[in-house]
Amino acid sequence: MKTNYLKRTVDVELDSKLEAFGAVLIEGPKWCGKTRTAEEHSKSALYMQDPDSAASHALTADTKPSLLLRGDTPRLIDEWQTCPSLWDAVRFAVDRRDQTGQFILTGSAVPADNAVKHTGTGRIARLRMRPMSLFESGDSTGEVSLSSLFSRAPDVEGASNLSIERLAFLIARGGWPASVRQPEGAALRHAAEYVNALAETDASRVDGIEKNPARVRAMLKSLARHTATTAAMTTLRDDIANGDISLSEKSVALYLNALRRLFVVEELPAWNPALRSKTAMRSSPKRHFADPSLAAAALHASPPALLDDFNTFGLLFESLCVRDLRVYAQALDGEVFHYRDKSDLEADAVVCLKDGRWGAVEVKLGAKAIDEAAASLLKLRDCIDTAKMRRPSFLMVLTGSQHALRRKDGVLVVPVGCLKS
Repeated sequence: MKTNYLKRTVDVELDSKLEAFGAVLIEGPKWCGKTRTAEEHSKSALYMQDPDSAASHALTADTKPSLLLRGDTPRLIDEWQTCPSLWDAVRFAVDRRDQTGQFILTGSAVPADNAVKHTGTGRIARLRMRPMSLFESGDSTGEVSLSSLFSRAPDVEGASNLSIERLAFLIARGGWPASVRQPEGAALRHAAEYVNALAETDASRVDGIEKNPARVRAMLKSLARHTATTAAMTTLRDDIANGDISLSEKSVALYLNALRRLFVVEELPAWNPALRSKTAMRSSPKRHFADPSLAAAALHASPPALLDDFNTFGLLFESLCVRDLRVYAQALDGEVFHYRDKSDLEADAVVCLKDGRWGAVEVKLGAKAIDEAAASLLKLRDCIDTAKMRRPSFLMVLTGSQHALRRKDGVLVVPVGCLKS
């Protein structure tokens, strides 16, 4: 087994799902560490993209896929979607063996809708994996636990070690495991290469539809400019077209769907709470890259460039915070949403647990906007109809500042460099 494994938040989730299901599918973008994590939990492995065996594996998968499932369990099947027939073979083997913890599948792309005959419901559990959070990469002290905020309302304490300059670097570096231990210069090259691969090959391969690399780059750049916003499809089209009237919204949707299927773009859905008034709520999702470094790379935004453009810095910082909140919330079996109504009252993130507990978060890079963010969160709290749903477990301003504290009005101020699950 390989050494120097950096523990991931999904380790506990994976073990739990293996105890309950016959197989677990780990989904997420390339390079986020799916294979490495699966190796830590498996006893044998099949690598579908091994160049020495790929052709043979593909032939076997088409003729007698059960041969590829032989091996000690849990058996890892890496990048299963290259031979979709393996899905039904795994599902059938799980039924026949009638045991949990048989297989771990990994996939960095969603296959075509008609590629598999059965969903695998009840047999194959899904587990989303994202690039590393700041706590996983060792950049957060972890002094403030999201779990503890739901359990009680503590007087939070902690001090982040992250300067503004370091945060700019962490946004541009991203949470790719391969970059975490590298020198700064080398670490910054991973996201740029990822964007190149998306434009030149991956966006076309995922659905077999040839795409213009220049258009893919334009799409990525437009999404980066509109990170953490609810930009409409028409806005993206106009941004990408640059006067080319032949570009339709349908074409833009095709490109965007390819990026979703590659787990590169992940939408943040709108939250729909019970309110005291009949205020109309906006239902459009916000769009974020799986990792803020992809937005930075698409914009050619180096750490010094981010420090010179605090508007872009702020949007990408929000995306970093959403990435980390998603990682931490998932460990609590929770989800993350955003809220905005017609009066423009908003919360950048709302973390909701299955039992009805929730907490609202505003993201602010600097300390100057904390008072305004706290006032907005308090106003949102007062809009909630507590006869129909719970009061918030916490209201939090997630910042790039240094110290964690509880304000006199009860709003928590927490540096992202102090947070963990």
